[in-house]
Amino acid sequence: MRLSEEDTLVEPRSPETPRTPGFRGFGRRNRVGPMGVWPTLFTLGNLIAGFAAIYFAAKPLDYEGPWGWSSLTVAGALVLIGMFLDSVDGSVARLTNSVTDFGGMLDAVVDMVTFGIAPAFIVLNLLSQYVGPDNTIVIISPDTSHSLGKLCWAIAAIYVCCAALRLARFAVETKGGQLGDHLFFRGLPTPGAAGALVGLVLLHEHLIKLADGASGTMTWLAGVIVVLIPAMSLLTSVVMVSTIPYRHLTNQYLRVRRSFGYTARVIMLLCLMLWFFQETLAIVFFAYVLSGPVGLINERSSMDHGEAEEL
Repeated sequence: MRLSEEDTLVEPRSPETPRTPGFRGFGRRNRVGPMGVWPTLFTLGNLIAGFAAIYFAAKPLDYEGPWGWSSLTVAGALVLIGMFLDSVDGSVARLTNSVTDFGGMLDAVVDMVTFGIAPAFIVLNLLSQYVGPDNTIVIISPDTSHSLGKLCWAIAAIYVCCAALRLARFAVETKGGQLGDHLFFRGLPTPGAAGALVGLVLLHEHLIKLADGASGTMTWLAGVIVVLIPAMSLLTSVVMVSTIPYRHLTNQYLRVRRSFGYTARVIMLLCLMLWFFQETLAIVFFAYVLSGPVGLINERSSMDHGEAEEL
């Protein structure tokens, strides 16, 4: 027997009633072609790099990796690899026409591991060598009796929280974390913050290796870096959650035409990195962190000077 609409148990949906999304609808809306898998693979590669960085950072100090690298050197190199993969996945998504909200949110979650948790853990491990309890090789914990150790742990925790806030704000402001063609970030991006900390850690490990256990200039410089790292951690934490504009280096310098002089400067920078990799890396990221506040001060000074001239 054929039932009428009045006989049915389910109330018919009117055209104005929105359809409740289910798993089938979700799959159809987020389904991508075979080429769309590539950006996800790059993003997951970034996640694996961050996870491996945490693993190597937790290894004993006497660990000797490939090419005689220390555990912290390997961990820092993995964060840099994650940074490269993070810069590539967005471009691959645009080239394959597979930019989705899912990919943007996945990228934000992965960045929290590679550029939030991993750098904080690496820094905490390095500082534990100097301010650990009774000079024992134990990673600082919140329940340590060493007051300076508690402060260092709190600084690392602040960095992790600020990185989470920065990524959450970015995901909300850019529709699921999708990276567009904008030329500026609002606040320091997490890869820049991670690069500043990792660059200092790599330089410290490089100086310690050059010192080879002897006291001298290299050892003194390594000690200065240890003092500088907590200050850099706090500075990057503050500017990550600030509204200070930072240049989007990929969009501003790699996707637009540049002069011959600019190309020459880039070549000179690459040559310096080949000869003095750790030193150049630390200086470049340090300059990028400071570029936001310095640029903002210069802009406001120019505006004030212009208003003064008008008066």
